Parts: sequence; C-alpha cells; structure tokens
Amino acid sequence: MPQLDQLAGQLDRLATFDPGPFPVISLYLNLQADDRGRDRYGAFLKKTFPERIRGYAPHAPERKSLDRDLERIDRYLGDVPGSANGLALFACAGADLFEAMALPAPIQEHQLFITNQPHLYPLARLIDEYPPYAVLVADTNTARIIVFALNAVARTDYVDGPKTKRHKMGGWSQARYQRHTDNFHLHHAKEVVDHLARVVRQERINKVILAGDDVIVPLLRSQLPKDVTDFIVDVVRLDINASDRDILEASIAALREDDATTDREHVDRLIAGYRGSGLGCVGVEAVRRAFDLGQVDELLISARAEALGPAADELIARARQTAANIRFIEDAALLEPFGGVGAILRFKLSA
Repeated sequence: MPQLDQLAGQLDRLATFDPGPFPVISLYLNLQADDRGRDRYGAFLKKTFPERIRGYAPHAPERKSLDRDLERIDRYLGDVPGSANGLALFACAGADLFEAMALPAPIQEHQLFITNQPHLYPLARLIDEYPPYAVLVADTNTARIIVFALNAVARTDYVDGPKTKRHKMGGWSQARYQRHTDNFHLHHAKEVVDHLARVVRQERINKVILAGDDVIVPLLRSQLPKDVTDFIVDVVRLDINASDRDILEASIAALREDDATTDREHVDRLIAGYRGSGLGCVGVEAVRRAFDLGQVDELLISARAEALGPAADELIARARQTAANIRFIEDAALLEPFGGVGAILRFKLSA
C-alpha cells in the first residue's frame, strides 16, 4: 500500500522536523467539489492566509520564508489531481521543507496553522480513521478480495471456482450429485480462505470483513485459520457483483461500528491499568513522563483536538518517535474525566 506507507513516512519525518526560527505552515484542505462541481477551498485560502501572517514584519526572515511558501503552495494547488478528496501540506521555506500529499480520503474541514512545529494531529487522525483492511465478497463460484486503505482500493484479487448447476434427479443419483456439488463448494471455500490468508499476511492486515450468502459464509468460516478469524470485524450482506464504491461504503460503516466497541475496550483496559496494575496513566503530564521513560505502548487520545489544545501535537509526535501505537477515541466522553488522553504502558516502574 504505497500511499499509506508514504503518509506514515511523512508523519514520521514531520514528527522529528526542526524548523529552527522559521514558522511552519500546516494546511489541510477538503478537495471535494461542491454541488456545482467547484472547489470549496479558494475563498478559505484567500481570507485565511492574510489573517494568519499578519504580525510578521514585511522584511523579516520569517515573513520572507512565509511568502516563498505561499508562492509554492499556489503553484502546487494548480496541479492537484481532480480525483483527490483531501490534501495535507506542510511548508517551511526557511528550513527547506515542502511536503504535500493529495489523498483519496476526505479531509472534513479546511484548516490552516502557522506555528513553530508541523500540526500533526489531523494527519495522524486520518491514518487512524482509514486504516488498511480487507473485504472478502464471495459466492459458491467466485470471490473478490479487496484491500482498502485511505478510503480507496489498494489491491483486488479474484478467485474463481468450478461452476456447478443443480439438476433435478431422484434417489441415489440426486444424493450423489449433491455430495459432489457440496465438495466443490467446500474446495472453493478452502481456496478462497487460503488466498485471503496470504493477502492478510502480505499486506499486514488486522481487520477483515466477510460478505456473502447463507451458503458460502459458513463454509468460509469453517476454513479460516485462527490468525485470520481473530481479525474478523463483521459479516455483511453484499452481492458478488456489488461495485467497489458500494463495498467501500458498507465496509466503512462496519468499521465505524466496530471502532465504537473496541474504543470502549481500550479505555477500560487503560482505566484498569491506571487504577490497578500500574500499566496505565492518564492526563497530559503523566503521559509526558511516561514517554520520557519509554513506557508508552499505546497512546489513547480524544478525537476532539480541542480537548487537549497544543499538547495534542506534542503527544502525537512523541508517539511516532517512540513507535507507540496511536488510537483516537471517537466518543470524547470516555476520556473526558482524564483530560482527554491516557497511555497503556509497556512496563511499570518498580517501587
């Protein structure tokens, strides 16, 4: 999944970027056209950029860096592909930074930040919202395995089985033919599952959605190895000929439902560690100390950026620098009593 890898690499580079004395522009744009087919970001940029650079002296090095950034951003936006739904762009001419990615995943709202560090929270949240996952759509004859990432198709594999038709027979012949057909279906299910397992391992997938009819789904489940069974998020009803767009929409809805359940499980684990085992901490200061000691295994952070203010970017950067997992908790109320953030720890310190 090259684009997802590129985005993750961009996040890692920006997490360690040092701009020196120069300001950094972090720009997130929703590139989806409005109902008239026009972009919706032109007016935003025209209004917001002058407001944000006000206060920088016209001939100061910082202002010159920003002016060069604005010129380059303007040129870049003229070449953005029309198929893109979102844009994440970071620029600091004074420190030789210009990184931009046009994305299939949508950015919910235009945002512009001019600060002393890249604003990484929306970028990390995008990766969390649109992770890589596989959807298996099958019937007793054919199967499609689609890997989605960042709201787009990253890979499609097909598995075709032998065609079987039911015939009206009687007695022993009918029973023998039915066993023959059932064996074909079972063999097909095994081939499909073996192929799915290879895709899951090759692409490092940990979320899988099954879709099929009442005949094939039980057969698929009976053949799944345990390491793939553990990744099953949901089983949905989809026709084998469903479009990629319909499959994407149905599977994203299933992922969102699963996230709501697993978010609660992760927060419960955090609270148990915080109150009992010592393998959890909550609040900005406690999480900072845990990062300093290399303890953080998973950062749990509110999906509402305003819950944390400037600390959100700092904690995201620390997580990327230390290979800690990042999980955004969609229901902000779950972390609200703890200041919007907590960490599940790799180890606890001895008394």
